[in-house]
Amino acid sequence: MKKLINNPADVLVESLKGVAAAHPELSVDLETSVITRATPKAEGKVTVVSGGGSGHEPLHGGYVGVGMLDAAVAGEVFTSPTPDRVQAATKAVDRGAGVLHIVKNYTGDVLNFEMAAELAQMEGIEVSTVVVDDDVAVQDSLYTAGRRGVGLTVLLEKIVGAAAEEGQDLAAVTALAQRVNAQGRSMGMALTSCTVPAAGKPTFDLPEDQMEIGIGIHGEPGRHREPLAPASDIARQLVEPILADLDFAGPAIVMVNGMGATPQIELYLMYAEVAALLEAAGVRIVRNLVGNYITSLDMAGCSVTVLKADDEILRLWDAPVVTPGLRWGA
Repeated sequence: MKKLINNPADVLVESLKGVAAAHPELSVDLETSVITRATPKAEGKVTVVSGGGSGHEPLHGGYVGVGMLDAAVAGEVFTSPTPDRVQAATKAVDRGAGVLHIVKNYTGDVLNFEMAAELAQMEGIEVSTVVVDDDVAVQDSLYTAGRRGVGLTVLLEKIVGAAAEEGQDLAAVTALAQRVNAQGRSMGMALTSCTVPAAGKPTFDLPEDQMEIGIGIHGEPGRHREPLAPASDIARQLVEPILADLDFAGPAIVMVNGMGATPQIELYLMYAEVAALLEAAGVRIVRNLVGNYITSLDMAGCSVTVLKADDEILRLWDAPVVTPGLRWGA
């Protein structure tokens, strides 16, 4: 294992110290591993909290800031944050109008956020929850009941964060999050495994001439393993299941996301292949992201996310955002 770390047991807290040093506009609580805005929203506005296991940076801490999240809760690498830490984040950002929890569909995250919501509600904080389950690769996995929550989480946090920023109430923000989740789909693949620092070795063995199609963001097995193929074939294997799952004809936001170790030159090459396939299928790409937005440590590979867009979604997408991971319009 070759990594820029000290003690594997200290990776999270030492990384959070770096976040604090690099971003004075954020407040980092090292005791609870909670990142919040240093300057809170105005009273009377809905706040948005997300989180999960670390190792997917910039998700989630990199999306705390104006126009996106109010708080992110960091668990240990690939490990859900505990309910008390999620509750701490919820209490820290509540501005009296309720809090929306955005949760990726992994069993630990769902259970722990659910317990945290109950604890917060006992203290008089109104909490609403939306579970993201956009992965078309598998119906159930080692970590989930139902589909996994993957790349759509980034798009949903941006759109819903903008709605909360402009003052929409909790019911409206929750309904929007549910609509975005219903209109988005993702699928990913891996060229290599990833190495969790505490484990010190790759999560799974993937021979040099093989690739895994439909991988999860924690290194979970995908649909199948097969010989390495050209980018055009890989793009087809990611796009076709997405198109088969939902009618995307019309405008769409598309993300080609790197899993952590894939260079930008390859991601742009993949985007060209993906865009051609989508446009041939009647999908009109009106906005896009190409880069590392929800990663899996040092895994090489990529994922594709497609979101059906409408006027409201595009307006909220274009709204100003000021975070370490996304920034425009401000």
